Amino acid sequence: MPRAKRGFKARQRRKKIFKLAKGMTQRRKNVYSVAKRSVFKALKYAYVGRKERKRDFRSLWIVRINAACRSYGIPYNRFINGLKVANIALNRKSLADMAVNDPAGFGEVVAKVKAVVTH
Repeated sequence: MPRAKRGFKARQRRKKIFKLAKGMTQRRKNVYSVAKRSVFKALKYAYVGRKERKRDFRSLWIVRINAACRSYGIPYNRFINGLKVANIALNRKSLADMAVNDPAGFGEVVAKVKAVVTH
C-alpha cells in the first residue's frame, strides 16, 4: 500500500490559519498551535464586536437626539412618543444626523411633535 504523506490538504489548512494570523506578534504568527488558538479567539471577538458596534451607535444616536431635544425644551422619551403619535417615521440615525447637521430642520420636527404632545 502506498504511503500517504497528507501534504496538500494539511498545508492548505495551516496556510489559511497563518494568513489570518498575519500581523500578530511573537509565536502567534509562526507557531501553528498558538496561531490557531489566537485566530479562533480573534474571530470570536470580531463576531461579537460586529454586534456591539450596532448597540454603540444606537446609544450614540440617542444621546445626540436627547441633547438636541433638551435644547428645545422637551426630553427624549416625550419626543420619541410624540413622533409615534404624530406618525413621523424617522429613525434614530437620521434624527441624530439631522440634529447635528441641520438644527433648523430638527427644530421643525420638534415643533410638530410639541404641537401633538401638548394637545
